[in-house]
Amino acid sequence: MSKIRFLILLFTISVNLCYAQLSPKELSSLKNDLVKAVDDSKLTDSLFVKLNKLSGKTALTTAYLGTLEALKAKHAWSPYNKIKYVKASQKAMQQAVNMDKENLEIRFMRFSIEHFTPSFLGFSKNLSIDRKQIVKHYQHGNFGSADQALIKNVAKFMVESKRCTPEEVKVLKKYV
Repeated sequence: MSKIRFLILLFTISVNLCYAQLSPKELSSLKNDLVKAVDDSKLTDSLFVKLNKLSGKTALTTAYLGTLEALKAKHAWSPYNKIKYVKASQKAMQQAVNMDKENLEIRFMRFSIEHFTPSFLGFSKNLSIDRKQIVKHYQHGNFGSADQALIKNVAKFMVESKRCTPEEVKVLKKYV
């Protein structure tokens, strides 16, 4: 999957993640900054600090923080720091899943992070569980507050990940 598609997915997710806690102006700024954060470590750090200061974090905000931790791992130079950030990302994502087990966006964020994490590190233990949960949402048409763009982008990512069974691909392709 290309970097652009990944950015679009993160951008689309960000819209739904922080809406309840950010003003429309802040949300607009976050949308623009998120795309840049994939290639900008300082922006990743500042977004993380900003979101971490929010009180009463929702499951989605927690997942978003976990996604930013994964981006911090991407930007880190030191292998030690990369592992440290991946572990922090995993912890945040598990906390988010525990807070809202049925949330499509949270499951997808964790799936995408683990998909891009080298498997030899042993940090991709939830791929199968999350894949099955995501496909279940598509089988039942249960998308919660996800908008049509997110539904389409998640389905497309899942198919392109080549981690789905042929039966799962059939279900997902109905939404691509």
